[in-house]
Amino acid sequence: MKNCIIAPSVLNANFLQLGQGIKAIENGGAGLVHLDIMDGNFVPNISFGPGISACVKKGTSLPLDCHLMIANPESYVAEFAKAGASIITVHAETTNHLDRLLHQIRELGCKPAVAINPATPIENIKYVLDIVDMVLVMSVNPGFGGQSMIAYTLDKVKCIRDMKPELDIQIDGGINLKTIGQAKEAGANIFVVGSAIFGTENPEETCRKFVELVK
Repeated sequence: MKNCIIAPSVLNANFLQLGQGIKAIENGGAGLVHLDIMDGNFVPNISFGPGISACVKKGTSLPLDCHLMIANPESYVAEFAKAGASIITVHAETTNHLDRLLHQIRELGCKPAVAINPATPIENIKYVLDIVDMVLVMSVNPGFGGQSMIAYTLDKVKCIRDMKPELDIQIDGGINLKTIGQAKEAGANIFVVGSAIFGTENPEETCRKFVELVK
């Protein structure tokens, strides 16, 4: 099994105290900072862009995990690479040229990853599994935090783990102290956690609890 990593999503952090929130998850043992980039087009919400991402990069030693929930990602991956992304994840549903886009990300010096929505078949990404560093399985419909995990997405995690035992598999949506065990058992090893960390009184201590659960 791959090493397990907690990747807190700062979308749910208090942006008036973002630096403190990032320091809390660093101290709590997080392995990545997950940035949810939303454009109000591919998903029904708007978050932030490469400018905020660059500010986050300046405030942390953790790698930036940029999840692009945006239309026309080809036009923006270079900006996120410049902003300091270590991983750039693009949705299979957003591009007609997924293979080319993933190679573009690697050429920019970042790790390429592909994401699929809950109802998107694994068949849609099977031919690119050899050229990505990570697959992100959305366990909720993207666009908003605080949703409950869609149970059948765990079956997709299991299938991908069987297909590619050494691949990093990230799961995003509805991950909390009760569901993270199910996600790990299914085969996920990178866990995006949003409100279940930043919605608590002590994000540092809560993050530490998540890290202990997946050791």
